[in-house]
Amino acid sequence: MTAARPLHTSPTPSPARQRTAATRTTANPSTTERTARAPKPSRLLKERGILQEAQSHFAQFGFEGASLENIAAAAGLSRHNLLYYFPSKEALYQRVLDDVLNQWLAGMDDLSHSNEPEAALRQYIQAKLRYSREHPDGAKVFTKEVIAGAPRYGKAIAERVGPRLKAEVRTFERWAKEGRIAKVNFTHLMFIIWSVTQAYADQEAQFALLLGKPALTEKDYEKAEALICQLVLSGLGLQTRPST
Repeated sequence: MTAARPLHTSPTPSPARQRTAATRTTANPSTTERTARAPKPSRLLKERGILQEAQSHFAQFGFEGASLENIAAAAGLSRHNLLYYFPSKEALYQRVLDDVLNQWLAGMDDLSHSNEPEAALRQYIQAKLRYSREHPDGAKVFTKEVIAGAPRYGKAIAERVGPRLKAEVRTFERWAKEGRIAKVNFTHLMFIIWSVTQAYADQEAQFALLLGKPALTEKDYEKAEALICQLVLSGLGLQTRPST
């Protein structure tokens, strides 16, 4: 009778080999770990420069008319180098719109969480006008996309703006129930605020032309803000300061 052969077992690696393996594992983190790392400041700076130029080109030419070659050249890069940071024109366009929407939504959050209707609305209108003045290209890119029917960004608008708008309307309804403001169609109230503040980005050149100026001044924006606040607040039955 043949004796049973012992089962084959792998030899236990020596302590030196164990240390070498641990070092190798540490030195070569997984793809997931590498992806989770925060981008370097130099990369963020480069991306910001690309996004600034992309915003300008998309605002002027729209998605179809803008080219990666021209955007890259304006940012001091080759098309190939630009694609290292953004893999396609679609990805770059989405990122530009994401940045615009992120700043817009931040203001919506502030309004929804406030308990002071007059102060909250004044702050919101001021922020919307300030964005139109300081970031007209971003506002124009967003407008062009919406006017075209939002073919590339409609889902994001519905998923991200829709819930925030409902939250704002609930805030207005709470204020109305508490007797702080008059009850109106609050959804359309927000549409009106968006439209009139957005106009100071989309039609800034026309407004300046009709005022006989090369561009709107800070004083012009202050006058617009005062009047918009007066109209909105008086429509809600709130005390207002007369515009000048």
